[in-house]
Amino acid sequence: MITASDRASEGFVWEPTKELRDNSNLHAYLQEHGLADYDALLRRADEDPDWFWDTVAQRLHFYQPYEQVLDTSRGAPFARWCVGGTTNVVASCIEKHRDTPAWGKEVLVWEGEGGEVRRLTYSDLSAQIDALAAGLRREGCERGDVVGLFMPNIPEAIVAFFAVAKIGAIALPMFSGFGAGALIDRLSDAGARFVITADGTSRRGTAVPMKAVLDKALPDLPQLSRVIVVRHANTPVTMQAPRDLWLDELAVSSGDPVATEVMDAEEPLMLMYTSGTTGKPKGTVHSHCGFAAKMALDLGLIMDLKPSDRLLWLSDMGWLVGPLLAVGTTLHGATMLIAEGGPDYPDPGRMWRLVDEHAISFLGLAPTVSRSFIRSGGGGIESYDLGSLRICASTGEPWTSDAWWWTFDKVCHKKVPILNYSGGTEVGGGILSGNVLTPMKPGAFSGPIPGMGADIVDADGTPLPSGEPGELVLRQPSIGLTRSLWKNDERYLDAYWSEIPGVWHQGDRAQKDADGAWYITGRSDDTLKIAGKRTGPSEIEGLLSATGKVAEAAAIGLPDPVKGQAVGCLVVLVEGQAWDADLNAELEAAVVAGLGVPFRPRFIIAVSDLPKTRNMKIMRRVVRAACLDESAGDLSSLVNPEVVEEIRAAVQELQDRGRK
Repeated sequence: MITASDRASEGFVWEPTKELRDNSNLHAYLQEHGLADYDALLRRADEDPDWFWDTVAQRLHFYQPYEQVLDTSRGAPFARWCVGGTTNVVASCIEKHRDTPAWGKEVLVWEGEGGEVRRLTYSDLSAQIDALAAGLRREGCERGDVVGLFMPNIPEAIVAFFAVAKIGAIALPMFSGFGAGALIDRLSDAGARFVITADGTSRRGTAVPMKAVLDKALPDLPQLSRVIVVRHANTPVTMQAPRDLWLDELAVSSGDPVATEVMDAEEPLMLMYTSGTTGKPKGTVHSHCGFAAKMALDLGLIMDLKPSDRLLWLSDMGWLVGPLLAVGTTLHGATMLIAEGGPDYPDPGRMWRLVDEHAISFLGLAPTVSRSFIRSGGGGIESYDLGSLRICASTGEPWTSDAWWWTFDKVCHKKVPILNYSGGTEVGGGILSGNVLTPMKPGAFSGPIPGMGADIVDADGTPLPSGEPGELVLRQPSIGLTRSLWKNDERYLDAYWSEIPGVWHQGDRAQKDADGAWYITGRSDDTLKIAGKRTGPSEIEGLLSATGKVAEAAAIGLPDPVKGQAVGCLVVLVEGQAWDADLNAELEAAVVAGLGVPFRPRFIIAVSDLPKTRNMKIMRRVVRAACLDESAGDLSSLVNPEVVEEIRAAVQELQDRGRK
């Protein structure tokens, strides 16, 4: 991880050219509003949030103009935005391009693992959205219904997202690698009545079923009335009428106009589930005006996305980057490339080939991707030109020094900026970001995104000076923040607004240096980020316990040179259960089946007990310290401190066996 102290002596290593600066969206915005520089924008946005957010919201389409930008009469946690206005994200992203030159322009290019390519113009995309929207209405999908999207990276995922929004239903994107248990948790909590999925997908040349995985969850989801299936991978499926329908038979255009539902600006567009350290996944709620406005700010103003850009950001639709691409690209009239599969298959340099072949100008990647390429020799990157690139954005986890410099040298040729971007599902986008007006330091952020009121404080909420790490908080509500947790205001307040009174706090730690560069230094809670995918220990622990052979479990994050973090698990077996290699394999398989291959534990160790407080809370902090042979700190609150040494010894024994 790159910290402020690591890079204090290096200084800035990139500065924007005059051409980039003068032609940027942000420069035009500053001139329009008479602001001298980015710092002046940050100050004015903090001092007058109504003015600032009005300038952002005006970039959306409203059927009925809003009467009030921001209403905090119920307090900052329950701020209401664009009060009195009506809109629909489809109007802002798709329909506004009708009768403009963009209508016949490519909006989406797709490449499969086998090399197949599909291309859609804005007109094509609109027609497919209308056809699916009409089909959903015929099947009884209504305004306010939740529709699960359990789909691979295919054009139909983008079509489905907007079709659901068009009829006023609520999209629930889910990771294509989830197992049945994770699907049940999310679809049940959301009360979803419809799911759109695919017969299957392909991962590294292997056919992967999806409808069959969903079928395993269906007995526990009695509220589901329809499952709509995309014919994609020719994977055998079982169809049960009238519940199961093929999408191509449902989404048949009649040629008649399909009305877009006029929505209150704050009605839900999307549920995105994220995991904390305890309990079930949390359903964050994003509105039609909120998510679109956040994308107008983050991608358009701060990261300089233009209609002329062609954007590649490999991500699953089930993580925030998926909807970010769908809304951000179309809102700005740009073109997106989506690719099924990974960045290094079927050819080792696939990502670099995609950049060259499709003239990608805006590349998003995670530090994990760069670390993977470093380990594999770079995928032949030297043989690719990459001259079309003008912006590189990164998100997912903090950079390591070698990965950042490799990317800046090999990918960016020390000319293209790496715009670090960090926020979260709960924020609907970013809190900190790079921009094209500010000089860049390795691994750093240029600073906060305007309008967020970002600050670094101690545990009592007192602002900290430069050089001191602390808690990253927001002192103001942001238009992109989740409106609550799905039907659970109490959990929402407890998760984000109660730890440090009066501010939003989601558990990130940060610091800034004397030059004004900001850094994310880690997590203040137990949340795991595995290859950029964030989950809570409880989900992994629940999968282990569900085998019936584990009484208790503790999942922790371990440093990993490729994924940023890897999973380590400590388990207490049920009485009478013996530990052997077969059980180890069974438990590993349970985690992979539930959450996907990136979450395969580096190790699972059976112990007699787990360190607990007097109120029987498992202390994952202590478990992690013992596994890494670090100081566990104060153990006075433990009822069983002796197990710490047992864990240390078990990990040491495992390491000793590995050396033999």
